[in-house]
Amino acid sequence: MKVNIDKYILAVVVISVVVAFLTHFPELISLFDHSGQNSLFSGMSMADVANEILFTFVSLLILFAMNTVLFGFNRPTARITWGKMILSFVLTGFASNLLGQGFVFLHHQFDIPAIDAMVHHYLHPLRDFIITCIVTGSCYMIHLIRKSQQVSVENEQLRSENLVNQFEALKNQLNPHMLFNSLNTLRSLIRETPDKAQDYLQELSRVLRYTLQGNECMSVTLREEMEFVSAYNFLLKMRYEDNLEFDIRIEEEAETLQLPPMSVQLLIENAVKHNEISNRHPLVIRVCTTGKQLTVSNPIQRKKTASGGLQIGLANLVKRYSLLFKEEIEVREDNNTFIVTIPLI
Repeated sequence: MKVNIDKYILAVVVISVVVAFLTHFPELISLFDHSGQNSLFSGMSMADVANEILFTFVSLLILFAMNTVLFGFNRPTARITWGKMILSFVLTGFASNLLGQGFVFLHHQFDIPAIDAMVHHYLHPLRDFIITCIVTGSCYMIHLIRKSQQVSVENEQLRSENLVNQFEALKNQLNPHMLFNSLNTLRSLIRETPDKAQDYLQELSRVLRYTLQGNECMSVTLREEMEFVSAYNFLLKMRYEDNLEFDIRIEEEAETLQLPPMSVQLLIENAVKHNEISNRHPLVIRVCTTGKQLTVSNPIQRKKTASGGLQIGLANLVKRYSLLFKEEIEVREDNNTFIVTIPLI
């Protein structure tokens, strides 16, 4: 963040220096004209011009600072409307005129060097207008550039997070232990119940295809996600049989809402990974929607040989929600129940 602030300040200083010199360019030309033909700024000294340039430079810095404080042009997240732009233009013009009158007052009261040529005073309203346009326009352009840069950075972060998500999902689906269990279950089904084996193979292919497709979508509908979850749950049920149950209650109006892909699957996988599932301790995973929220919950029955890990998948989901929707997910424990609530967009 410090680098961005430094760039903003540097841009403001550079613009102020350039504008300060350009607005007094006629005086500078007249100052170094020794032909005697230019009498518009007669009786003017180097100190007079230097003081005018310095005053203009300081005035520009004050005007930029005023706009920054009042409207937050240096913040990419600030919402700059046309109303704010008009207000900025009016206030900048008024402040520029007020600063000019203050400088004239200091010149007369304290004999501060300044240009007294009549044409110079006639040019003041025009210069105030030009300075107002430059300050307001520059602030808005800098804001747009910084906002565009932030969007680019966030898009890159989001793409990175999606790659991590796909990698984690792929790793979990194809790790030797799960693949061995899936193939072992398939072999048993082929030998004992070939019809179920065909169904199992079909659902396994759906899970792997959804995981490996690597689509570019940053969000999917809840209906699409739950179709994938249905196939994933089928595989889990085949492995754990009656020891694993699912209580899924999805409201019809919620099916068209959006969420990051593989979000619900990740939460179910997290419950299976970290809890004991046995005849003595069967596990019930509940998935339900309430309004624009989806909740996945399960009783806490931690494995004795816990596969704790770093919960990279859950942290990844938190990051993707933050980048994609600017939303947060809620993770809590209540009455020995682990509960994760995610917003539906």
